[in-house]
Amino acid sequence: MNLKSYIKEQSIQAIENLFQHKVEDVEIQITKDEFEGDYTLVVFPFVKLVKQKPEEIANKIGSYLTAKEEFVAFNVVKGFLNLSLNPTVFTKLLKEKYSVKDFKLTKKHTEKIMVEYSSPNTNKPIHLGHIRNNLLGFSISNILKAAGNEVLRGQIINDRGIHICKSMLAWKKYGNGETPQTTGIKGDHLVGKYYVIFDQKYKEEIQSLISSGLDADEAKKKAPILLEAQEMLKKWEDGDAEIKALWKEMNSWVYLGFEKTYQRLGVSYDLVQYESDTYLLGKDVIEEGLKKGILFKKEDGSVWADLTEEGLDQKLLLRGDGTSVYITQDLGTAVERFTRYHLNELIYTVGNEQDYHFQVLFLILKKLGYQWADKLYHLSYGMVDLPSGKMKSREGTVVDADELMEEMHQEAVKKTSELGKLEGYTENEKEQVNELIGLGALKYFILKVDPKKRILFDPNESIEFNGNTGPFIQYTYARTCSVLRKSAKQTLEIKDKEINKAEQKLIILLSSYEELIEKSAADLNPALIANYIYEVSKEYNSFYQSNRILDAENESEQQLRLAITQWTGNVIRHGLSLLGIGAPERM
Repeated sequence: MNLKSYIKEQSIQAIENLFQHKVEDVEIQITKDEFEGDYTLVVFPFVKLVKQKPEEIANKIGSYLTAKEEFVAFNVVKGFLNLSLNPTVFTKLLKEKYSVKDFKLTKKHTEKIMVEYSSPNTNKPIHLGHIRNNLLGFSISNILKAAGNEVLRGQIINDRGIHICKSMLAWKKYGNGETPQTTGIKGDHLVGKYYVIFDQKYKEEIQSLISSGLDADEAKKKAPILLEAQEMLKKWEDGDAEIKALWKEMNSWVYLGFEKTYQRLGVSYDLVQYESDTYLLGKDVIEEGLKKGILFKKEDGSVWADLTEEGLDQKLLLRGDGTSVYITQDLGTAVERFTRYHLNELIYTVGNEQDYHFQVLFLILKKLGYQWADKLYHLSYGMVDLPSGKMKSREGTVVDADELMEEMHQEAVKKTSELGKLEGYTENEKEQVNELIGLGALKYFILKVDPKKRILFDPNESIEFNGNTGPFIQYTYARTCSVLRKSAKQTLEIKDKEINKAEQKLIILLSSYEELIEKSAADLNPALIANYIYEVSKEYNSFYQSNRILDAENESEQQLRLAITQWTGNVIRHGLSLLGIGAPERM
């Protein structure tokens, strides 16, 4: 039983019976601490409907509901009806919920949804921005699954194009044949090193050309190393065997590196696609659009979409020489995914600098007549900054994901050592728990923020054991496990009894978890889950401090509080798992 849903249902029934008006929905809130009651019905929306004063409406509804066994009292504050529930409602709910571990909801009509995330380039390692992308995509996938949908986790790796050729060319010119095996450097880091070297050499050549009399724009276009990279790309597109072999080898180094990073970060995929396989798919879609007269050609043979009537620009879809642009691939891939996987919805997890790109993509697909275009969604998110400032890949100032994860692990080692949290643990146990704490701190700090907002990530703040942090929530979960271990009870018998305010408050909060999963899935917002389990953790710690559990006054009181403890632990553990965060049972 979901308490809020039950009270909503009873309130609607009361209004319809009392006032003979059909009502679709009512607003139910948890009653504020300063007022008497458990749940509050907002009455103002019905004033116009029934043509009575809000206090009068509230009193009638309150009298109607308290005639039922579940409601024992009510009070009216202006247009708010505060309802008090029979304690048996809470004990009945506790019996039903305390041992539930899997909170997966079952919908009547499940959707098949693909969530695309990560989508890295093979010219550099995964960085802090990718971490937010991966954590958002992975947690949203978990939440959508928990809400009863069938979910495909997908990524498309950007493994072709001029940026890939820049790394390849720099390695070819300056690498002296070094490999991950000969250097001991992780493959994606090694390739990224040459992307930085290319940029350094490119800038040197630009300065040299400017010194010889060219203006800056001309120098950027005529720098010899850039012309070589463009020639390499042309050879790749023409299928040059030597270039293709080098491309495959260097990409293979990167894929092994990516896999290690994903494994440590705790994210995974059901489907991996490669731009080198999909970039031609959009050409057929564009050809169809030309036949229908939806797209048009310019004199140079380039193909465009005219979006000016919709308040946007004309958009290039195919160059005059027939080569693809970025959106060409996205058009073809979207069509292929809906056709092959029979999707109901496709969610792109991509930073907000691409907002315009996705606006254009979705509009073109809609103009081309694809009915599912309305089922495309861009999960747009803000950038992640560090106190030291903005990151730039080509300049080598990016915060590398591997280095950041290791730093967080070491921060956890330092913090748990200072606080004496892991005394008596073996070295192996310490290593495992510190990994969970360090990565939990990183993940929670990022996921507790609304995706649309920019983040200033502070590693030191994230690792604190107090406040709205991952370690605080993990520690609360470990506390529930400790209480249950010490009780050593295999089964609990919960009797109907009076319950105190702290017990009641926690039960009300815990009862709203499933509803929050649904809302988080609908809003595509993991921050709702993150901040909810923080509130649960705070409330449990307050309950723990003010209520004796193992040494309660009597057996029935002890069993009730153990059941609350077990339910709390199950909700925290499940909420953390939706966010991709581990939950240590001892800390």
